[in-house]
Amino acid sequence: MFNIIRIKSKKRVDAIEITDYVRNIIKSFGVKDGICILYVPHTTAGIIINENADPNVIEDILDRLSEFAKENLNYKHLEGNADSHIKSSITSSSVNLIIENGELMLGTWQGVFFLEFDGPRERKIYCKILKDG
Repeated sequence: MFNIIRIKSKKRVDAIEITDYVRNIIKSFGVKDGICILYVPHTTAGIIINENADPNVIEDILDRLSEFAKENLNYKHLEGNADSHIKSSITSSSVNLIIENGELMLGTWQGVFFLEFDGPRERKIYCKILKDG
């Protein structure tokens, strides 16, 4: 089972929670048990699982990533987005999630976030569900 989540970021560095998109895909396929693989096919974006109860957590993550890989340094990559490539390498291009009894097995405060580092842009997240049995 396969689906594409389409995201439109609003800022150069942005975080968009996609947990509900993923839950809706799982429900639409009627999957009770399995694995959900989320893959971001972009070299200047990422995906993470982290706290979704306090939006300051994601803001802190984005701020520290931007501190670590500053924009407009003397990078060899000349397109002006070398910092975006570095940030995406530090995060991840994919996550795997367990589906049990039709629900994502996330912790109480966890959510899934698409991270944009070179926006605003339209992006895709590939969602592949492997069903048990």
